[in-house]
Amino acid sequence: MRKFLFYATTLLVLASCNPDDQGGTTPDEPAEKPVWYYAGGELGTSYLFTSNALEQPTEAVNNAGMYLSFKNGEALFEKQFMSNVDGTRGGLGPVHIRTSCMHCHPGYGHGTRIPAGQFNTREIGNGCLLVVHNPETEAYVSWLAGMPQSQAVAPFKAPVDESKITISYVDYTDEWGNQFPDGETYELQYPVVDMPKEAIYVANKGYDVGNYAVKLESTIGIYGTGLLDAIPDDSITAEWTKQERDGYMQNGLNPAYFQGGQWVSYYKNALQGDGTEYVRRYTYAMSRGPIQDGAGANAFWNITNATRSDRRYHYLDAAGTYALYSSQDPDVQAGFEEYIAKIDPNKEHPSWWEGTMEQRIHAYLTAKDLPVEVTDQEYIDLMVWHRGLAVPAVRDIDNPEVARGRELFCQIGCDYCHRPSWTTGDDVIRDPALFFKGNELPRYPNQTIWPYTDMVQHKLHMESDIRTGWCRTTPLWGRGLHQRVTGSPTADRLHDCRARTTMEAVMWHGNAQSDARKTVEAFRELSKEDRDAIITFLDAI
Repeated sequence: MRKFLFYATTLLVLASCNPDDQGGTTPDEPAEKPVWYYAGGELGTSYLFTSNALEQPTEAVNNAGMYLSFKNGEALFEKQFMSNVDGTRGGLGPVHIRTSCMHCHPGYGHGTRIPAGQFNTREIGNGCLLVVHNPETEAYVSWLAGMPQSQAVAPFKAPVDESKITISYVDYTDEWGNQFPDGETYELQYPVVDMPKEAIYVANKGYDVGNYAVKLESTIGIYGTGLLDAIPDDSITAEWTKQERDGYMQNGLNPAYFQGGQWVSYYKNALQGDGTEYVRRYTYAMSRGPIQDGAGANAFWNITNATRSDRRYHYLDAAGTYALYSSQDPDVQAGFEEYIAKIDPNKEHPSWWEGTMEQRIHAYLTAKDLPVEVTDQEYIDLMVWHRGLAVPAVRDIDNPEVARGRELFCQIGCDYCHRPSWTTGDDVIRDPALFFKGNELPRYPNQTIWPYTDMVQHKLHMESDIRTGWCRTTPLWGRGLHQRVTGSPTADRLHDCRARTTMEAVMWHGNAQSDARKTVEAFRELSKEDRDAIITFLDAI
């Protein structure tokens, strides 16, 4: 393990952008690296900066003897699931979103920018989901799964036909004419999704889908998520409380989640768990609590629709429209006999074999006792891998422009929302679904980590903004490696990968109603050299 050196006085619970935070154990011992170089702390930092930089296990994985389990989980993440009913990675479908996790997380990071043209989920790199919602209420539509499925296993048909869905980009000019005071210019674009009713399966069957709108929302980086999980709930609550008290955000805080110094909405799982309440911390919408029942744990089931022992049912729309119309579809009825004979060869589920064909199909699609397709050990291995991914150390650390950019980043106020550091607690495993016993996963107690996020939601008021406008501050660690690990020609930043460069991402923060408005105003007034130094820093962390 690398020698991890830092002064005890630099172990701050609150964020620090002190450029003098250096390593060294005594005043006489020369400093090796500043503490912020070790992005994931002593237990969570890796030191590989090649194309597989985001794929490395943490020191905690190695210390706990979990490397083999980590590698097994890695294979489950990388390899495609199949529609066969047995064998490794069997159980795909009957409808699904992707055939593998890697499709959405190329290089273990976030998705890449979708080119203009047809929406194609079969290409590795397209990590974007179609966010289909009611434009008046901004709630997800009920006639389509929250994460819409555009693939299916015969005889079933996809809920949306992606061959009829197109993506285009609109050039946008901000109030400054896309130009800095010194004359340097930049470009801005945002994506537009066209999904006609003809692309919607149930609409073609006669269901009135009403008014709807569609946006893109890309996956986020999954490395370092276990470290974020180790931040104590009360530390996150304290940050929300501080920001509410400070009152710096012109949009305030999300009143649906936090008011008067306390949470008004917690994450809880009463279906697999006992409904215990947890502080929200994951996804743009902060829809998830601890990682053990977080976005990855959920996606491992609903992306492929491969069942496991605690989720023996299909991921479908809340309104039940897909099950209803599929059961009435003549094409589905014609092929169901052959399909179900493979799923249930011993006829252990009478309702799938008795009654009319419509009743049989509907019973299968809505069943709560489906065969288990992902074993408990496979799921444990996947979560060892998920919780065990390290964060790369800061790159180009000896470049003085990186340190100068970091200092400027803090001077103009970027570090308020992109809080540099947190200190983890005892990291007691919390499992809302009551699946884990508590000793199967790597842990990260008492680490100083540098994710550059406040774990709070804010509003940027971008053109064609994220659904609801509220978005958790994205951790910045490792984002500068995106092009290296994915091969993407562009930086692909922000929630829908609209920003082709880091500079574009910064300037998308500048709307007059944005919580980051004053910071962007200060950024605009910097010299080109100072602006470039901040970009150099952002691409290094």
